[in-house]
Amino acid sequence: MSDATLPPSLAEIREEFLALAERDRLQLLLEFSRELPGLPPRYESAPGLLEAVEECQSPVRAFAEVDGDVVHFYATAPQEAPTTRGFASILAQGLSGLSAQQVLDVPDDFPLMIGLTRAVSPLRLNGMAGMLTRAKRQVREQLAA
Repeated sequence: MSDATLPPSLAEIREEFLALAERDRLQLLLEFSRELPGLPPRYESAPGLLEAVEECQSPVRAFAEVDGDVVHFYATAPQEAPTTRGFASILAQGLSGLSAQQVLDVPDDFPLMIGLTRAVSPLRLNGMAGMLTRAKRQVREQLAA
């Protein structure tokens, strides 16, 4: 898949990973884990508003919110789960600010496109795919409402 089919934010993240040697990509993922944006106060005080991501081995909660036609993706992941937290951060940074249609058009296999298939377990990649699948479903539900 070419970067041309990805929104610029996710294409840039993908390029950052693919520009590195495979062994260095895990380090970049750890950097992303430290950059997971905090929750807005309305979610911080009511984490139940965020949906549990069952595919993740760690307790992850996420929610994609459509405001006008702009999507904001919020997620929580424990500090002691840096891989999962890194994936949540990639999606929070890559999906937030996109239009609803851009989010819906993100390829379902985006987690496989960033060059980590040999660095992290398929189970962890499945967790990121689960976060993306939920974000898309939540966007569709809000557009339909």
